[in-house]
Amino acid sequence: MASSFEKYQKRRLISSYFSVVISISLVLFLLGLLGLLVLNTKKVADHFKEQIALTVYLKDTAKEVEITQLKQSLALAEYTKTAEYISKEQAAEAHSATIGENFMDFLGYNPLQNSIDVYLLADYVSPTQLEEITDELMTKDFIDEVVYDKPLIALLNDNVKKISFWVLVISGIFLFIAVLLINSSIRLSVYAKRFTIKTMQMVGATKRFIRRPFIWKSVRLGMIGAVLALIGMGFVLYYLNRSFPELQLLEDKLLLVGLFAGVFFVGVFISWLSTFFATQRFLNLRTDELYY
Repeated sequence: MASSFEKYQKRRLISSYFSVVISISLVLFLLGLLGLLVLNTKKVADHFKEQIALTVYLKDTAKEVEITQLKQSLALAEYTKTAEYISKEQAAEAHSATIGENFMDFLGYNPLQNSIDVYLLADYVSPTQLEEITDELMTKDFIDEVVYDKPLIALLNDNVKKISFWVLVISGIFLFIAVLLINSSIRLSVYAKRFTIKTMQMVGATKRFIRRPFIWKSVRLGMIGAVLALIGMGFVLYYLNRSFPELQLLEDKLLLVGLFAGVFFVGVFISWLSTFFATQRFLNLRTDELYY
């Protein structure tokens, strides 16, 4: 009979530990994914910004040496990511391919202009800086026009600010929820042993002596849950990097190591803190209060 009861208690204990580990790992996994989103929000926004081109249209009277010098100066400019020269013939071919017919057969001439598509670094894709770059380029008399999508850039910058703000807000809320969930799991685990805690106290054990095994057990469970969460995050990060290589998610390894270490530390710290306060609560209760 006693052996059967011991087996039952052992199964309950294992089940309790298992539920705590799963709860911690799931919460930390979701928290880690949110951390990845926060860290890569700017990178994703920069990727989209760098797809917007500033097109410099050249006059037909522009000399070859002037075009060559302009191409070189744009390629070396601090704001340039890439610069591509497109002749009027190349532009005509691309336009004809787009509309499905050769428009020059109707017009009898090519009305398009030679141009240079300048793709800027993300930090320079803002209305103010683009205006400054445009004014600087327009000082050259062989440049006819500088064109970029002003409404799109304004909309993109506004949306990036809004998204960044709400991502930070949601991150803060989710971190609070994560602390509550892990704390609840740990408290339930300690609650199951409240009579053991009180018995040890009644026979003269100090509070520190009673807390120590509970804290170390919870810390170990927190470490296991954190490791499982980090493994899940690693798989997700690998898949995203394979699916979207242009985002270069694995490029900043130091930042990723910091995120993984942070998730691990959060799991261990919350487990330690929750166990400390949970055991302290039951140590301060009277024996008759343990039944409520």
